[in-house]
Amino acid sequence: MTPPTTSPTTSPATSPATAASISWDQALGWRLGRQLLDQPGERSASEVVQTLGAVLATHPSSAELAVRSRQYRSRPGELAQALTEGTVIKTFAYRGAMHHLSAQDGGIYLALRAAGRQWELRSWVEFYRLTAQQWPRFRETVRDALRDGPLTVPELGARVTGRSSYKHLQPVFADDPWTLLKALCWQGDICFGPSVQGKPTFQRLDANSHWAGIPTLDEAGPRAILACLHSYGPATGEHIQHWFGEGLSAGRKRLERWRTQLGDRLVPLDVDGTTTFAAAEDVESILAAEPSDAVHFLPGHDQWVMGPGTKDTHVTPPPYRTAMTRQAGIVLRGGVVSGTWAVRGSELHVSSPVQPAELQEQAERLVGLLGQDLEIHYTKA
Repeated sequence: MTPPTTSPTTSPATSPATAASISWDQALGWRLGRQLLDQPGERSASEVVQTLGAVLATHPSSAELAVRSRQYRSRPGELAQALTEGTVIKTFAYRGAMHHLSAQDGGIYLALRAAGRQWELRSWVEFYRLTAQQWPRFRETVRDALRDGPLTVPELGARVTGRSSYKHLQPVFADDPWTLLKALCWQGDICFGPSVQGKPTFQRLDANSHWAGIPTLDEAGPRAILACLHSYGPATGEHIQHWFGEGLSAGRKRLERWRTQLGDRLVPLDVDGTTTFAAAEDVESILAAEPSDAVHFLPGHDQWVMGPGTKDTHVTPPPYRTAMTRQAGIVLRGGVVSGTWAVRGSELHVSSPVQPAELQEQAERLVGLLGQDLEIHYTKA
């Protein structure tokens, strides 16, 4: 039997009149600074994660590279240290994948992810044999099982199903416990702990002194929209739906309501004929932004591409979309995907229409961040 899943309800969006007009080149130039690429500073790993909202955690080396690419000075292991200290957490978030979130405000994204309340659906109740009324007690049991520290999934399953009320969940923990565990992550009960011999563990989240908790849904929604616009704006209504509706299951109607509630804290801008939204406090700097020709090398599935989505042709031209979905290393020029890179043995292979002389400095920086002695080869794409 397949664990139950849900999808958000959608409805048409509205397009208000715009307050000013800019180009996408300007918008991306501003965004490069806000995402700490054109203007890297003395930011900690946790501050970089907080700026980006979420950093995909599926591949630890890529996550570290995404963070270090945005730091003026960095050293290997800073992201792992932030996880150990608890300023960053690793949990299930966007599209059900593992992400790094800031312990300070990651709760706003989890609140939106839990908005669908999947554990109350009939299919969920029938599959797990846990009613909505029984769910709070089950959550308490899981937290209690972790009171002495992190446990591997089999260890956690043994503790929980050792209770007679949850003995029926033994096959779930033995076969596919991930959907069940994701719901516990979304509600802030658990998050990933340190791996043990390559095996994932889970730990209580409320034991983390840096954890700020999960706000109410109607508090989290407007905060999440503003937070993302600060780093990914100007953005269309469909971008907002992509982030929080498709990515976190918040639902289009809720997103439209929150956007309306924000009122004049959001300003509509025309970007090359497309209606977008920006946080009011950012509008002055957006209008003053200049297009950028800067080159940047980023890991595959970096938030620069994954935030707006690979369908956004202003960031990912159609010829590069397949490569981006397949996690190719990213070469940016002016914020637009303009090539790919890959490490093969002792060589860094760069494929781009950009002249090698313009790529060399950032290619060498990438080699330094990777910590490998790599010979750089360029191919004209």
